[in-house]
Amino acid sequence: MFTEELVREHTYVPRIVEEAEGEKRSMTLPSADPPGEAGRAMTHSDFGYLSSQAAAVTPRVNDEPLVSDLVPQALSWSSLNGLVIGDKNHKRSGTVPGIGLVHAPFSLLPSPFPRQAFSQAIELAPLFNLLADRVSQDAEFLQQTLARTRKADHFIARLLDIHLQMLDEGMKQKIRLGLHRSDYMLDTATGELLQVEINTIASSFPALGSLVASLHRHLIDWCGDGLGLEAENVPQNGAVDAFAQAFALAWKEYGDNRAVVLMVVCPEERNMYDQYWLALKLFQSYGIKMIRKSFTQVLAEGTLGDNNTLFIGKQVVSVVYYRAGYSPDDYPSESEWDARLLLERSAAVKCPNISYHLAGAKKIQQELAKPGVVERFFENKEDITKVRSCFAGLWGLDDENSAAIIEEAIRNPEGFVLKPQREGGGNNIYGADVSKKLVELRDTDGGVGLAAYILMQRIFPPVHPAYLVHDGIWSCEETVSELGIFSAYIRNGNKEVLNTEAGYLLRTKSSQTNEGGVAAGYAVLDSVHLI
Repeated sequence: MFTEELVREHTYVPRIVEEAEGEKRSMTLPSADPPGEAGRAMTHSDFGYLSSQAAAVTPRVNDEPLVSDLVPQALSWSSLNGLVIGDKNHKRSGTVPGIGLVHAPFSLLPSPFPRQAFSQAIELAPLFNLLADRVSQDAEFLQQTLARTRKADHFIARLLDIHLQMLDEGMKQKIRLGLHRSDYMLDTATGELLQVEINTIASSFPALGSLVASLHRHLIDWCGDGLGLEAENVPQNGAVDAFAQAFALAWKEYGDNRAVVLMVVCPEERNMYDQYWLALKLFQSYGIKMIRKSFTQVLAEGTLGDNNTLFIGKQVVSVVYYRAGYSPDDYPSESEWDARLLLERSAAVKCPNISYHLAGAKKIQQELAKPGVVERFFENKEDITKVRSCFAGLWGLDDENSAAIIEEAIRNPEGFVLKPQREGGGNNIYGADVSKKLVELRDTDGGVGLAAYILMQRIFPPVHPAYLVHDGIWSCEETVSELGIFSAYIRNGNKEVLNTEAGYLLRTKSSQTNEGGVAAGYAVLDSVHLI
């Protein structure tokens, strides 16, 4: 079972920055001369360097024998090491483990990424943990910021209702657990690393993302000098270990050795193996069991005991981890909402609790980008500058100052992305559809529906060639990449237990594709080759 020795033995150590004797000290990344100096934005010449390195990372298109040799090696490695998802062509692949397996879509080789920008994203992780936690504690800010959105978005309204009910009932979550992912893209127009969004619920692929980095290091070693790449420039990705450690520490803070961790899942889930990896790591490293239940099962089997202790059957639950519940599709009836309320009322540590969930809303992200709003939560000017340095252009559509930006987006839709308050990929609106949707929203019901969306500056990242592997078939395409930095945060009352980056996720897609979710079928899993 769980012991202090086990915690020390399996503690995940951040790769870039760690605390030592009260001071922050930099850890050494694999050596190379990065484009751009630390602390400044990339320049157009830097992006030229990036493009040349991309060509070096990717074997020549006409070198088909090398690629054809690599692909079977990658596919066999993926099958042997659990880099798999459920096959959509098999009707039971999302419900029965071990049935209908297929490799997860992946990039054959790692994609080039500037060392300086990678380090910047890592450094920002603890700050965004703190920001999410502080925003979650400001009930007035959450309710007021989302007040107009509530009228236009039924899903947000239901989440806000639960939040208000918890406030009215005096429920206080002493132990907070956040497993977040902040997503970024390099922007060629500004030369900056810009934040796409921060995810506070169901941040996926910590396990399969970790495996892809291992796959790429294996392929580089297997080819020897044949690729001209160095495995040491592909950072080890410890996301799955970091998540397991966070669950174990939250379990320990809860203080009941009988307890299990509950993962709330969709009734049908093709990405179940990313989830099962977490359960396996948690048990192997700490002796803690993780059980899986849908909302329907939670409602049927869940009860609250003394002091709101959560039971699933006869099992005490110390931590509730949501891998479902982020989409309206996860609540097809009132039963699912009743289950969510039961969990929220419980004394179990929720990841996330309702306030953390709301803190990740697109509207909250947009509000934080306004002048003076981050200052509501941070006093340190250096921290404020660092956080603001990655903000893209963000605009609300629901106030008296919105008319001008709406008209600008209608005239020049290619420069914007229209975002609803949704997670999971496939929801954003691009190109000419931005104009059409804005006109429709503006001219319907007095424009009330505009409050359900925000506008974001469209980020145009550098394009690089890559070999993408789907269903055992490879293709060479011009691609773009999005970097996600996982982070873990635990607070027990006023005691900060954990605040660290927790690995990374790189998703790569065709440059002709707008959306970017792997589970939604738009992108592939990838890793970084630092340059």
